[in-house]
Amino acid sequence: MQAPSVGGVMLPRGNGQSVRLSRGASLTDFAEKINANPASLVAVMMNLGEMVTATQSVSDETLQLLADEMNYVLEIVSPEEEDRELLESFDIEFGEDEGGDESLVSRPPVVTVMGHVDHGKTRLLDTIRKTNVVAGEAGGITQHIGAYQVTTDVNGEERKITFIDTPGHEAFTAMRARGAKSTDIAILVVAANDGVMPQTIEALNHAKAAEVPIVVAVNKIDVEGADPTKVRGQLTEFGLVAEEYGGDTMFVDISAKQGLNIDSLLEAVVLTADASLDLRANPEQDAQGIAIEAHLDRGRGAVATVLVQRGTLRVGDTMVAGDAYGRVRAMLDDNGNNVEEAPPSTPVLVLGLTNVPGAGDNFLVVDEDRTARQIAEKRAARERNANFARRGVRFSLENLDEALKAGLVQELNLIIKGDASGSVEALESSLLQLDVGEEVDIRVLHRGVGAVTESDISLAMGSDAIVIGFNVRAAGRAAQMAEREGVDVRYYSVIYQAIEEIESALKGMLKPEYEEAELGTAEIREIFRSSKLGNIAGVLIRSGEVRRNTKARVIRDGKVIAENLNIEGLRRFKDDVTEIREGFEGGINLGNFNDIKIDDVIATYEMREKPRG
Repeated sequence: MQAPSVGGVMLPRGNGQSVRLSRGASLTDFAEKINANPASLVAVMMNLGEMVTATQSVSDETLQLLADEMNYVLEIVSPEEEDRELLESFDIEFGEDEGGDESLVSRPPVVTVMGHVDHGKTRLLDTIRKTNVVAGEAGGITQHIGAYQVTTDVNGEERKITFIDTPGHEAFTAMRARGAKSTDIAILVVAANDGVMPQTIEALNHAKAAEVPIVVAVNKIDVEGADPTKVRGQLTEFGLVAEEYGGDTMFVDISAKQGLNIDSLLEAVVLTADASLDLRANPEQDAQGIAIEAHLDRGRGAVATVLVQRGTLRVGDTMVAGDAYGRVRAMLDDNGNNVEEAPPSTPVLVLGLTNVPGAGDNFLVVDEDRTARQIAEKRAARERNANFARRGVRFSLENLDEALKAGLVQELNLIIKGDASGSVEALESSLLQLDVGEEVDIRVLHRGVGAVTESDISLAMGSDAIVIGFNVRAAGRAAQMAEREGVDVRYYSVIYQAIEEIESALKGMLKPEYEEAELGTAEIREIFRSSKLGNIAGVLIRSGEVRRNTKARVIRDGKVIAENLNIEGLRRFKDDVTEIREGFEGGINLGNFNDIKIDDVIATYEMREKPRG
């Protein structure tokens, strides 16, 4: 049975046949699968009221619409499944140890430290490492390796433990989101004087979701008001019962500041690993593992901290990490020493990749450079297609009037973030009281205090919402994510301006003239005093580029503390320069503004004319 012809061309009928396509596929990909002409599928989509080109990446919904029309059963292949199939096409098995039991040897446990902010996670890691990472970083702007190994004595035997140094860091969540099994054991740090806090429960849930054993470190036992027994009682409610109460969770009372009982904690980690985990790997096969973090380093290019999970990584190996690949030029351990090889559970800093992989990306060693390049290019293309498909039509305040008239939207969804709960509530109640007729409703999907985060942008993507930041900015990667996904984020410092703009948009009167374009962000790592120029910020450029004579604002803990400043001076070492790019260090002079602190972020921007909407 044939489908009706389109332009005189008969199209094949699916009759319930299955078609497998990857996320972000085009009509050309579909046409190849069913042996049809792509142009005829474009015509079918036009008949369905969708304007789509033959080579354009389209959303899952559009592909489903076409499949239903042609009587095919559509199966969208998940990125993980697609990646597995890609590696299988090169005869590579990822995630499996080669050989039988006789090939496996024991490996050290990999540990992540988690817990509530200010409960002493970083201090504990510093004490374990026996060097003060925090002090070293602020002054010297050092990029430390994101994981390290320590040795401890258990029953007269030297045992190694690998720590992933990402406490409270987005990397753990990023890895969990990608389903990566990077951690064997979690240490949950709880302050004896504070007890269980909201983030403690959050960290505990993360560890449970990752299905890893937990060792509880009850910290700050030397502080006034410390009550380790209370902590044990509180955690019993969440399913962590101490061994002394008949449970199977080891609790160790410590003081990271005084260095008390740290050896006992390390011993507890080793004993927990021995009791509940079979930690073995084959050190003889090609190395496989996970990228913990990566960045662009001045002079070295792309560097990645990787954790070898099986096999042994050697200098000279050709590796693929996510959509990056390259030959390992050099490897450094956590002390900065060159190493020639890294056995299972060893973290190393790798030099030689073409670009920066993401946290949680898998890495593997392959035989040939060509194979590595092909795998990396196919992964990059897949990611690009998926991103294009995901980027649908989002509503901004400019096109809201057109969307209302076209009947595409009957309500305006808002996400409000501000610097204080009072101002957020005031802005919300003012907006909800706007009288804009019966055609449209205003819904506040979420409101909160603090910087605009990636989860806010994700919520906005899923509900076509507009994000309002009142005296706060987008944190970290949230700004890049908003730009990439086409989410409209508006920043205001005056409540009435926000109300007027929303009201004007709803009444179809908003005529934008200028918009702010973010140029780059710089993190203050050191402050230099100058009798002539005032305070000069020693910075590391985190994103984009910073140019002289552009506008700037200073952000402290996600809150804007100064607006409308000028970048009056810009230096690299002793030279005056006009711009400094991402990954480089330099000095910034903000003119008469001297109220800067270490860890402040200087965000630079310029006002660009915006086409009238």
